Amino acid sequence: MTRATEDQFNELHGLVTKELILRIQSGTATTQDIRAACDWLAKNNVTGLPISGSPLAELFATLPELELEDLERVIQ
Repeated sequence: MTRATEDQFNELHGLVTKELILRIQSGTATTQDIRAACDWLAKNNVTGLPISGSPLAELFATLPELELEDLERVIQ
């Protein structure tokens, strides 16, 4: 069996990306799909900044603010 070509890998990469996008946009994504999308982004070195008005900023805003004292209590 021969190794897949770079074009074949690129096609598969595009298909997986499109499928994850479609599932999330349609609202049919399962928890596993969301996790797969997060892993897919991480494995492809995709990062983001919570820029005002962006979905990432909205997600970031839902996280509780932590103070140094809060972290120290948890660590001890």
